[in-house]
Amino acid sequence: MPQIPSWWGAFTAHLATHRHAFYAADAVAHTARLILDTGTADPRTLLSQACRKASWLGRLLSDFFHAQHLLEGPGEAEETRAATRRERRIQAVPAQLRPAVRGFAEALLVQRERADSLGLRPNRLKTIEVRLDTIRDLALYAHAQGHTWAALSITDLEAFLARNPARRASWLAGLRQFFSHVHRTGVVLHNAAALLDAPQPRGFRGATLTLAEQRLLYRRWSSGTDVHPHEAFIGLAALLHAATTTELRLLTLDHISTARRTVRFPGRSISIKLDTATWKALKDCLAHRASLRTDNPHVLVTRLTRITTGPAGAAHIRDSLASVGLLPRFLRSTRLLTLAGELDLKQLTAALSMSYAGAAHYL
Repeated sequence: MPQIPSWWGAFTAHLATHRHAFYAADAVAHTARLILDTGTADPRTLLSQACRKASWLGRLLSDFFHAQHLLEGPGEAEETRAATRRERRIQAVPAQLRPAVRGFAEALLVQRERADSLGLRPNRLKTIEVRLDTIRDLALYAHAQGHTWAALSITDLEAFLARNPARRASWLAGLRQFFSHVHRTGVVLHNAAALLDAPQPRGFRGATLTLAEQRLLYRRWSSGTDVHPHEAFIGLAALLHAATTTELRLLTLDHISTARRTVRFPGRSISIKLDTATWKALKDCLAHRASLRTDNPHVLVTRLTRITTGPAGAAHIRDSLASVGLLPRFLRSTRLLTLAGELDLKQLTAALSMSYAGAAHYL
């Protein structure tokens, strides 16, 4: 290399600590060759080139640059990846129908930013992608029928929704948002989705656990000797504190106060004081994390995420409870039903940062 990058020493030290020697040597050679090919040592440019030419090197450089604060944090990186996924969905729309879909995607992002600035619950990036999935499928259906957006009628939308009755409510939510947007912007003169409906049964009808089953699980996770720390903490957090899979995945050391014995799950506005059993399970998780000698800031660290800074996958949360044959949402739903019967609706929404509609579902 004509000039050694300022971060090169830290990079080689990072590889020596986190990777096998042969793998590290290969990474050094490929990174040096990438610098020579691109003619720059700028982290953003290198990461972009690496992701395009060698995905394995892109993941390695991403972990290092984020750990060294040479690039934006994981949250901003997720925004970048989400933007790529949105663009891929927009490009799948036929060209003549694409401008309206692009404008709809931009409107959803503006709505998300506005809600965040007002302290309201913004749409998740995943929700925006689901909406774009629906409109992409509708665009492909309309194009196959030879229709434009303005030519779609209620009959056409009913025929589209009939293709998957189980997803009618979800698809209709996306159609209503889209046609409201294109009607407001003058793309269509009539909102064809305004008169459609998707009747839904009121109230929660999912599976829950009996009191005897809850007690059996509590004894297993609070006093069991052959239970993995992740299973005990995930189970107790979901059963006693209604923790979601996302909250457990994204929980980091910064969310824990050892002095006060409290935890603020990501996305919630207040911290909660943990009971003795859950606090013990959390300490066991932290001890397990320390034994892995990792720089990953998350509480739940796996063999795959030990050498990265990313969170564990949703599959790990689910698989951790495989030994008891349960899904985390069953535990959370059981707790939510109990809390909905004991607490005021405003207290429940404030404590768990839920929407009023989501909390009222369990009443």
